[in-house]
Amino acid sequence: MKRKRVGVLALSGLALLGVASLAIGPATAAPQQVAGAAAHRHDDPVIVGHRGAPGYRPEHTLASYELAFRMGVDFVDVDLVPTKDGQLVARHEPEIGGTTDVADHKEFASRKATKVIDGVTMTGWFTEDFTLAELKTLRAKERIPENRPNNQLYNGRFQIATYQEVIDLTRRLGKELHRTLGTYPEVKHSTYFKSIGNPTEPKLVAFLNRNGLNRSDAPVIIQSFEVTNLKELHKQVRVPLLQLTEASGAPADFVAAGDKRTYDDIVTPAGLREVAKYAKYLGPDKAQVIPRDASDNLGKPTSLVADAHRVGLKVQPYTFRNENPFLPANLRSSASPTAFGNVFAEEAAFFKAGVDGFFADQADTALESLHDFLGH
Repeated sequence: MKRKRVGVLALSGLALLGVASLAIGPATAAPQQVAGAAAHRHDDPVIVGHRGAPGYRPEHTLASYELAFRMGVDFVDVDLVPTKDGQLVARHEPEIGGTTDVADHKEFASRKATKVIDGVTMTGWFTEDFTLAELKTLRAKERIPENRPNNQLYNGRFQIATYQEVIDLTRRLGKELHRTLGTYPEVKHSTYFKSIGNPTEPKLVAFLNRNGLNRSDAPVIIQSFEVTNLKELHKQVRVPLLQLTEASGAPADFVAAGDKRTYDDIVTPAGLREVAKYAKYLGPDKAQVIPRDASDNLGKPTSLVADAHRVGLKVQPYTFRNENPFLPANLRSSASPTAFGNVFAEEAAFFKAGVDGFFADQADTALESLHDFLGH
């Protein structure tokens, strides 16, 4: 029964790429619910739908989030950036030229700007220069069409979603699917938005209070690549926090303050002891858990998972994607940038290394890997 059930789960998701099963409807149109999506035990590793299910729908849209939930995940990752009028919307970056049709809107041509965000120069259109009403006139598009050409079918169909709309969807689907569903909101570019007088954190705390989600048992885990804001949030919210880290570089707040510590310092045993004072989760780049070797093949695990577990942190790395370019060289199926490689082998290696779940773009195959690992 196990193989039949999880096979249906995976194949149902993959079939969404076929023309016959493509949903042609509004942003909230419901794809067919996946049969046999299993309930997960409290202590099982958690698969987080990274930006929803962007392997099959444009990222951070209600359609992407809904599909991830219907595939069987209990949590989705929601990157948050503020608008000019103080609303929180779901976009990976404040720059929206690569994820919306804003360039086609002549009325917004004058909004194009060049900005330096966390030391990186960006040119485009930025959420903080638009009201929510203006953003709602835009439509989402696929961010990486070179890897996901089928997703271009949905270009122009979905609006930019507010965090409130994501929470409303989560609650509605939770009732329909008879399980608790939740979100991992990520505070993007905290230092930058604070520097321009439009900080995200006060808006997020007010949002949680307004929605009755500022409680220890709420299905919310707040993420950030910065440290100072998480320490401040630790004093203001009761939900768990997740410290994100990168395989190189340093947190933007450290750089801005002249602090010489890097992400490598954060993931040392001493650094992890400090993280455990304010966070319950660590979200490392997966290369910090199992790095690639000189030939770009999957190498051997580091001590990071064991070190984090020793101080009480759960480890949920990012990001698992099925397409060849995102996989270790020895697990790619071909040179095709759109074809899937052996992501099952990669994900199995991380479960074996002891991770407490991970972020995945294709929720169905990640859940298949999880069920194989659990043996049920």
